[in-house]
Amino acid sequence: MQCPKDKQVALVAGQLARQLAAHHCPDCQGVWVAGAEYETWQQQQPPTENLSTLIDHALEMDAVRSSYDTRAALCPECNAYLARAKVSVKTPFYVERCPNCKGIWCDRGEWDTLQTLALHTVIEQIFSNDWQTRTREREQLAQERRATIDKLGPELAARIFELAAALETHPNGDFGVAYLMRRCDK
Repeated sequence: MQCPKDKQVALVAGQLARQLAAHHCPDCQGVWVAGAEYETWQQQQPPTENLSTLIDHALEMDAVRSSYDTRAALCPECNAYLARAKVSVKTPFYVERCPNCKGIWCDRGEWDTLQTLALHTVIEQIFSNDWQTRTREREQLAQERRATIDKLGPELAARIFELAAALETHPNGDFGVAYLMRRCDK
């Protein structure tokens, strides 16, 4: 098997995690996990926590992006183009997966980041439309919060966030929002 990122380099058999066979590239340090191997290993793992919690945790994490992350890649098993899914962290990166054989490619350091985020056991979720949509929504909320803090300062922004949370759960919260909009529309 050849490295998906550098066809001149042969992958070396090894293990990625306990009872998870993988192939490593000695040059780029990427790792290939066959789809069947991953599925068998995944079934032996304990259930994961709430996916929304995992997304929120991921958005707070820093990752080191591999210089190979932007390169297109072919599956080392069936030669299909690998599909890419964005893992949203402060410095996003892409995990690649074969749409045919379901094999997974992680560039150097990406598996470690997935493991830290507890995403390594739910990689197929990262490729789902629901996951990608929820991630984008959370990224937008995080950007909105940062912009609010930048414009109003941390103290006033904290009060605004607290008020917003209270109004969201109040049965007449829309009245409070309308009141604030009228007061601030000058």
